[in-house]
Amino acid sequence: MGIIAVGFSLFFGTMIGIVAGYFGGKIDQILSRITDVLFAFPDILLALVIMAILGPSLTNLMIAIGIVYTPIFARIARGAVLNIRDSLYIEAARSMGVSSFQIMIRHILPNSLAPLIVQVTLSFAFAILAEAALSFLGLGVSPDTPSWGIMLSEAKDWMEISWWTAIFPGIAITLAVLSFNIMGDGLRDALDPRLRNER
Repeated sequence: MGIIAVGFSLFFGTMIGIVAGYFGGKIDQILSRITDVLFAFPDILLALVIMAILGPSLTNLMIAIGIVYTPIFARIARGAVLNIRDSLYIEAARSMGVSSFQIMIRHILPNSLAPLIVQVTLSFAFAILAEAALSFLGLGVSPDTPSWGIMLSEAKDWMEISWWTAIFPGIAITLAVLSFNIMGDGLRDALDPRLRNER
């Protein structure tokens, strides 16, 4: 679920951000306003609305989480593109007659990957939390699908006589989210040239 949902948001968010940052002007304004509207809603609330419209299922949950995190990748990609679109190698590619599509794919995208890779690991952690929260509320995956959120939901009524049924899914969620956050911090330190220069 996390791989497909985050992959969905990575693909569409990166494409939106690169197009908005590279072309600028009205295209940038329109795409930026769309992402701002999505940013106006809290993540869980927006996912709840989408799941209420689509209905509970694993596919709809992946779509909902993908839509929720698309604006994050769009903003990160746009910021990276704004930093490099006026670089000398981009100007050289333009002067050689390279098309805008080839410039975006061959030159801008590879040089924008570092912050996007870091965000992927952090989004995995948030996707795990979102899936668990929605499944706990009954708006996530169907009850016959293995899910930590469903385990917690079913165990909450039996905490007094079998506490471990709720403790272990909670620990699993905590460790998974913590591991992805630590991985994201490590990748940020490894990929950020400013932090490497400070060391």
